[in-house]
Amino acid sequence: MIASRRNFLTQTALVAGGMLSIPAIVSAVESKKPKKKRLLFPEKGTILFQVDSITDAGREKTKQLPNNADSFGRGYAFIAGAALLDHFSHMAISVYNRGISGNKVYQLAERWDKDCLELKPDLLSILIGINDYWHMRNGNYDGTIEKYETDYRKLLALTKEKLPDISLVICEPFALPGTTAVDNSWVEPVRQYQDVALKLSKEFGAIFVPFQRVFDEAITQAPASYWSPDGVHPSMAGAHLMASAWGKTVLGIEL
Repeated sequence: MIASRRNFLTQTALVAGGMLSIPAIVSAVESKKPKKKRLLFPEKGTILFQVDSITDAGREKTKQLPNNADSFGRGYAFIAGAALLDHFSHMAISVYNRGISGNKVYQLAERWDKDCLELKPDLLSILIGINDYWHMRNGNYDGTIEKYETDYRKLLALTKEKLPDISLVICEPFALPGTTAVDNSWVEPVRQYQDVALKLSKEFGAIFVPFQRVFDEAITQAPASYWSPDGVHPSMAGAHLMASAWGKTVLGIEL
């Protein structure tokens, strides 16, 4: 029995050894330049995650407290926020999640004073765009790629005007074909939104988190549905993958 168990564990380890870990998947899409741990907020800084259901992840919306598990939901923002509080435990940072399920860019403007500007974040991370396409695709929104770019630029310009010292993070919207909601017909339209997000990140000097590239690498290791059952909302593994990519890209830290 002992020998059989040892053989089983050895075989399992060999199989696992052939797969990339989440940190390795993230590293596989990074620049070859070594990343150093960097700080984009002061000792008593405020970090804010925004925008839609991927960030919302079922959080409570009554108290909306900083550094609070209930107020963060169960998605990548919770994992990334927890890592921030761990890595920077010597600092009095406040981490907020103000994502709201279903939001498109124009809806952010309607709540931006309360859910962003009044919080005075030192670091703002935005992931927006998939609803702008998805809701247009299913006939529930009359948006266009031009409207997405125009509204997004206005929002970022307003934010920089009101908070000139803010550090911006723009995350790449993503979609995984071969899942319950996403097929290959999504790829080219979604790429237009990704191109706009990248363009605006350069225009406003923001850090760009390449989520699509990270997921494209991940699906070489496990099926798309493993990382996101519907191709838009991440699974547990997908949420960890996103948080790892965010931490490594934005702050140079391993989660």
